[in-house]
Parts: sequence; C-alpha cells; structure tokens
Amino acid sequence: MSCEDIIIDAQGVRFSYRAGEDEAPAPEILHGINIKIKRGEFMAVLGHNGSGKSTLAKHFNSILLPSEGKVTVDGMDSADEDAIYDIRQKVGMVFQNPDNQIVATIVEEDVAFAPENLGVEPEEIRRRVDDALKAVRMYDAREKAPHQLSGGQKQRVAIAGIIAMQPDCIVLDEPTAMLDPRGRKEVMKTIRRLNRENGITVVLITHYMDEAAMCDRVAVVDGGKLIMDGTPKEVFSRVEELKSVGLDVPQVTELVFGLRKEGYDLPCDIISVEECVDALRELLEEGKK
Repeated sequence: MSCEDIIIDAQGVRFSYRAGEDEAPAPEILHGINIKIKRGEFMAVLGHNGSGKSTLAKHFNSILLPSEGKVTVDGMDSADEDAIYDIRQKVGMVFQNPDNQIVATIVEEDVAFAPENLGVEPEEIRRRVDDALKAVRMYDAREKAPHQLSGGQKQRVAIAGIIAMQPDCIVLDEPTAMLDPRGRKEVMKTIRRLNRENGITVVLITHYMDEAAMCDRVAVVDGGKLIMDGTPKEVFSRVEELKSVGLDVPQVTELVFGLRKEGYDLPCDIISVEECVDALRELLEEGKK
C-alpha cells in the first residue's frame, strides 16, 4: 500500500483528556492504536459504548489531538495548527444528532453555511449547494424549514452540508442512532451511494451490525485498543470473540452460528440474507440426494 493510497494514518495513538493542575491524571482512553484508511474505502468502526471508537474518530479531523503518537491526514500532521483548516476541508464530520449541526432556518441556507465561511464565491456556492442536495436526494426540500423534516431527512441535510465543503473523506459518528428504521435505511443508502459513485472515503462509527456488514472493511475497538480489522466476513466469522467484548453479529450470522453448533455444515462467514438462503437451499438439496 503506497503512501498515495492512504488518506488517514494513525500511528501509536494514545489519548487522555488533560487534567487540571490540582487533579489526578486523567485515565488513558486510547492505548496505542495503529490504523491506516485507504482512499475510497468504506469502513466501519465498531465498539460498545465507552470503547473509544468515537474518541478515535475525532482524531481524524483534529477535533482531538493525540497525547502520544501521530495522526496524518493526506500527509498533514493533525497536530500542526497551520494545517487544521486544510485537514477539516479534507475530512468532514457528521454527528449523531442532526439538530446539533443544522444552523439555518432554510435547508439550502444551512447547506451553504460552510462554503460561505470558507470564502467560496457566490456562484460556486450555488452550484455546490444544488449538487450536494441532489446527491442526498433532498433538492426538492431546499426551500423548506429543517424543523419540517423527518429525522432521516435532517441527517441527509447535515450530510449535504459536509458534501458542500467538497471533502475527500466523511467521518460519521453514529449518524443513524437517533433514527427509525426508515430513516436509517435512507441515510445508509445515501452514504453508500456517495462512496460508490463519488469516490468519497467513508468512515462509519456504528453499533449496528447490519450497517457494518455493508462496508468494505470493519475495525473493532475495545478498551481503547484495536482488536480486529478485516473484511466484514473475516470479522463477523469470529462470533464468540465479538460476543466476549459485548458486541453482536448480523442476525443471519447469529442464525448460522447456532445451526453450525447443532452440527449443520454451513459456511461460517455468512453475513447477508441472500447468502444464508443460498447456503440453506444447498444444504437441503444435498439432504435429498
């Protein structure tokens, strides 16, 4: 993997919040994490609450800086104050609650907010806003007030606001946690399309296993350490290890795991309904022979 292929490179990252002069040292939250993220990758980061996954994500665009170690974004050191502006244009961040990111009373004005603050020319802002809203399929709602939108629609507007900055990478910190199943589906479809069609690198922090199963790569953080990193099939085939750190697996993987324990000869790396149906059909057909 050449340096040109890497957009985010975290090496030996340790982190603890600074304590005051009269306070005891703050506990370390990240313990020497090493991870490289490739351009164009669609990556999920899993971990239970308090595992350190969101803390790690905030290092990817200089919201947090390592206590030890180093994070580079497109070759720029995240700790370099002169590079923070460029880093935050390269890596946009979407948080769990879209209401915390929506700042205007009209959808298109909200999407224009970041480009305006970056000093982009008005004609270019108009083009970016239209393109971003079309990319998340919210163009028809451009003149609506955000409070008139559903949770999923608001989150898509928040994503459009980041797209309008034209980042190379979007980090999403549990963007579907507050949404109903329909809203979750809308947002995941949008994220996946941006990755596939626009080539935007996506880092998705989530606790939904079915969302992680849609990604190219899954990393698992536990106790501030990176304990697994591989394709969804590789990671979710380690059912007992995931359960030992308080995580589940996709429902079909759980089903296959149970059937394998009962002696049925099924592949251990099934993560989709389609794969499960095919494997069960093949098993039944073999049983008829």
